Amino acid sequence: MSVGVVGLGYVGLPLAVAFADAGVDVVAYDIAPSVIAGLRDGASHIEDVSDGALAAAGRCITPTGDAADLARCEAIVICVPTPLTRNREPDLRPLDGAALAIAPYVRVGDLVVLESTTYPGTTRERLVPLLEAGSGLRAGTDFAVAYSPERVDPGRTDHTLRTTPKLVGGVTPACATQAQALYASVCDTVVTLSSPDAAEMAKLLENIFRSVNIALVNEMGMLAERMGIDIWEVVDAAATKPYGFMSFEPGPGMGGHCLPVDPFYLAWRAREFDTTAEFVELAGRINQQMPHECVRRAERLLNEAGRAVRGSRVAVVGVSYKAGVGDVRESPALKIIGLLEELGAEVVYHDPYVSTIPSLGLHGLGLDEALDGADLAVILTAHPGVDHAHVAAQAPLTLDLRGVTRER
Repeated sequence: MSVGVVGLGYVGLPLAVAFADAGVDVVAYDIAPSVIAGLRDGASHIEDVSDGALAAAGRCITPTGDAADLARCEAIVICVPTPLTRNREPDLRPLDGAALAIAPYVRVGDLVVLESTTYPGTTRERLVPLLEAGSGLRAGTDFAVAYSPERVDPGRTDHTLRTTPKLVGGVTPACATQAQALYASVCDTVVTLSSPDAAEMAKLLENIFRSVNIALVNEMGMLAERMGIDIWEVVDAAATKPYGFMSFEPGPGMGGHCLPVDPFYLAWRAREFDTTAEFVELAGRINQQMPHECVRRAERLLNEAGRAVRGSRVAVVGVSYKAGVGDVRESPALKIIGLLEELGAEVVYHDPYVSTIPSLGLHGLGLDEALDGADLAVILTAHPGVDHAHVAAQAPLTLDLRGVTRER
């Protein structure tokens, strides 16, 4: 069997390697020439896929920038980004482009699966018409179409693609069966849903659950700060209850490829049905405001020490969106750094996982170098291996947004 993987980012490349490790012939397609060139040279651009893992799977993977190479595949999995527009509405141009590129090469009996996170109805209403128009075939009759949401959590090792249950929803029951057989080669458990719409909704629910609870604890954190209460002590206390509570921790905001984006897909879709997803939209507003709240707290700390933000040197410790990874997509640190610079601060940063931030023109420094001469240290991401107690001891002021220096 040959499988095509369209889009070789944080979702597509690990999936391609998993299929290759299972002995499946993989055509790995991407429109970025640099990605294809790197893969041909054996260099992975994704943290979760080492060069060694890529080399081990390399004999079964054919990187290509030519969609015509997908013609030999019996199954094609679409793993392209689904970002938001400037108005925070779904931007499905990458999906449309992928569908138009592969449609001419879909043959009778083939399977096309969408993994990109999106609003309920996308597979039926957006993907299927494009595939049918470009192939001249009928979905559900001539070829199979299904939706199977990705569940990638960068840097995680306790739950892998194989051990994480895979959801699939087919346009028809036969489509679902075909998709289930495909993923059975790389996933121990495949759960079949009644439709693509249900699978699309399930993915959004997973992420919105986290988004709403993060927003709740962030709001509680802001209130606790004003009341002089340690929010981490409160969360730890509540977590001692053995039922009915799940622990979430406050922070500077949300980042990554899912949580800051996916909830707005459902909020937008809800408006098409003349309703509003009020919890979703409220959580989004709270989480979007967290970088501004963090800068306000930094301003207050400096003011209390008799210093203005303008002219102060601020050392940011950790800039990736999540501890233990170098992923800065949608990281609140980028917004916080930008806001501090707008107020006139000199911002430097230390992050053992992120050597440079091209969008801000910043290069990472060693920890002591970043702290040298700093008026304020801001702990944004609590990476393992970073001596945060040292940060608190060296900096005149420390704003700990992760609660890792509480004991001090």
